Amino acid sequence: MENSKKFWPTAFALYFSYAILGIASSILSQYKSQFATAWGAKTLSSGAVDVSMVVSVVAAFGLGRLVAYPFAGPVSDKLGRRVSGLIGIILYAVFFFGIVFSKNFWMAYAFGVLNGIANSFLDTCVSPSLMEMFPKSASIANLFTKFSIVIAQFLLPFFIGLVAGAKLSYKTIFIICGILLLVDAALVLFLPFPNTEKSVDDQVSAAKAPKQKLHFTSGSIAAILIGFTSSTTFMLWLNCNQELGTSYGIKDPSTLQSFYAAGAAVAVLATAQLMRMGLKNTSILILYPSISIVMLALCYFIQAPFILYIGSFVIGYAAAGGVLQLATATTINFFPFNKGLATSMCMFASSIANYAMLSLAAHITGASSSNAPRLIILLNIVVTVIGVILAVIVRQNKTQRTD
Repeated sequence: MENSKKFWPTAFALYFSYAILGIASSILSQYKSQFATAWGAKTLSSGAVDVSMVVSVVAAFGLGRLVAYPFAGPVSDKLGRRVSGLIGIILYAVFFFGIVFSKNFWMAYAFGVLNGIANSFLDTCVSPSLMEMFPKSASIANLFTKFSIVIAQFLLPFFIGLVAGAKLSYKTIFIICGILLLVDAALVLFLPFPNTEKSVDDQVSAAKAPKQKLHFTSGSIAAILIGFTSSTTFMLWLNCNQELGTSYGIKDPSTLQSFYAAGAAVAVLATAQLMRMGLKNTSILILYPSISIVMLALCYFIQAPFILYIGSFVIGYAAAGGVLQLATATTINFFPFNKGLATSMCMFASSIANYAMLSLAAHITGASSSNAPRLIILLNIVVTVIGVILAVIVRQNKTQRTD
């Protein structure tokens, strides 16, 4: 077994790429009105700019992931994690540079699709790589990808404030992120990755194993589908909470982002410790979405600003604190000889959520702008309840396999 310490610089570069991914997934929502105006959005009767097209571009991230995941997994497994990672990082740099110079909705939509393609290739590099670098704590290593994302999302409002205070263009953060990604790509190009080559005997065993391991069970299918439900829970909240905050009387709803990110960051650290103490992935996949359901219901029935600050932290903890990453790790455990493909399948389900549910949210926003935020909460509750049911199926299947 290779010495894990030599992979620490590589792991840092991969975690950093995920930090920028976190910014890429949420920054458009922080500049909805600026982008909507730049893309020619109409002004509503209330005097506000129609931001539904920005939500549609965010939904395009999911479309890009849907397009790329069938290819990204095999590229990672056959050509190597490094190749997949480089493709993802470079395409993310192109997204950051391109989106700020988009002149209309369709040009922006194309870069939104590119964002999703980049995400696909990065996912199929980072999760398998980290699990191979740190095999003794594979789930925890993968869980900390979420920590990288939420730290960046926690700091993002402060970066936005600094840019605004310096009277710089909103494009500044995008350009800086693009440059940082190019530097990160250079590091990934030269830093060491685990040697995944096997002996002749291992290759023979691996060649036989996929036929058995790719047999889908109710548990493996449920684990994959949790990629959909867990993503829906935090994506709908992350991209629609500002409108909810405004409707509940919060003057600066962007502050909800920091509470959400803080909750997710605490969750990663707390969950890692709970797992070290023996709490199983399957238990977390049931517990955390259940907490999200209760909190979403409270945010629906209690129409006051304070509940959204509490809700942002709790949903950040329970929905965005690593459930998707643990679902991915659980899926990989079902298909240990096809880690890249397993990652693709779970993230493919996540991509469907990103595209379908955010497109639906955009439609709801356009059709019923005044009541849309609360209708989206109800939608979120329904999908999250389904996620709990799926997690119970995974747990039962895992128990049966252990027995």
